[in-house]
Amino acid sequence: MLSLSQILMVDGDKISNFEELKQIVQQRALETGSIFFQIDIEPPGYKDRPEDWYDQLEITFSSAR
Repeated sequence: MLSLSQILMVDGDKISNFEELKQIVQQRALETGSIFFQIDIEPPGYKDRPEDWYDQLEITFSSAR
């Protein structure tokens, strides 16, 4: 299982906006082959973070498979 908290702990200092976060989520999903994604924390308040951020992260993860 891939979790958002893991991604942010490992790569959080490299991510400067929501689009980059989506790219990392997709990349990690492909690398790990995870079939589940746990959004266990709220991402930082990036300037470009949309109101439907949760749904967008889910869609990004799902589309990576």
